[in-house]
Amino acid sequence: MQATVKKKVGFQGVGLHSGAAASLEINPAPAGHGIVFRRTDLTPAVEIAARWDNVTPSKLCTLLDDGQGTTLSTVEHIMAALAGTGIHNALIKVDGPEVPILDGSSAQFVRGILSAGIALQAVSLKAIRVLKPVEVRDGDAFARLTPADHLEIDFQIDFVDEAIGHQEKRLDMANGAFLRELADSRTFCRQADVDAMRKNGLALGGTYLNAVVVDGARVLSPGGLRHQDEAVRHKMLDAMGDLALAGAPILGRYIGHRAGHAMTNRLLRALFADPTAWTWETCTPDLENRLPGAGVAAYGDLAGIEAVAL
Repeated sequence: MQATVKKKVGFQGVGLHSGAAASLEINPAPAGHGIVFRRTDLTPAVEIAARWDNVTPSKLCTLLDDGQGTTLSTVEHIMAALAGTGIHNALIKVDGPEVPILDGSSAQFVRGILSAGIALQAVSLKAIRVLKPVEVRDGDAFARLTPADHLEIDFQIDFVDEAIGHQEKRLDMANGAFLRELADSRTFCRQADVDAMRKNGLALGGTYLNAVVVDGARVLSPGGLRHQDEAVRHKMLDAMGDLALAGAPILGRYIGHRAGHAMTNRLLRALFADPTAWTWETCTPDLENRLPGAGVAAYGDLAGIEAVAL
């Protein structure tokens, strides 16, 4: 069945790039509504559906654009949290152009969703089944979707900094795997990149507390890493959020090699451009049990998840 939150839940923080105060509120929505963001700082308020065809290419984050000049950036972490908890319908109110970065992961969004509760709705859920391989490339980087009976994410990264280096991980995203394995993994960057972004007026809200910052072999963020492979886990978290912009759960294996937000969006565009590459499938109880949000309400307040105190 489709699902929404039982009651509204709010979050306070700052925008990663502007450094300005930012607040966000997840509200219940009826079946068939989908995930929709509302910019409440504008008069009249502007709504943007969280959909792949509303994404404008961006290297630093996932940016939604209504096509009329209104944008909303850094939606990937909350989209991952919604997908990982099985929320299909929500009205998300944001009072500015950026989603608050919080601690740089999805953990606080997940905590809020679970504390609000998950309400099942009396309407069947449809999933997107991948029927044949689809791939996009940029040099030696690529993203690929292949058929599978559940959502699987397989990611590889390579960085010159010894604190990251080569990392790879593969997960079946069913049965709360997102909550257990990925939700608390933070965004990461190199100190040299932070310096360059700030010279260009970006990353003004970034700190060592809402990102893992590395310099060669050193991890500069206090407390170090939450996982030895936190970097690749966060890339998988990003992919989860970007794939959620398909508008429905995906039954397929996502393979990313040095892929980013823009490439995953290109992959979705390639998938939907080929009507022979995918089909709608109404979820049976057995299929629902293989989706990322199945059974997550049993985790309560992130119990059993390897997350630091937030």
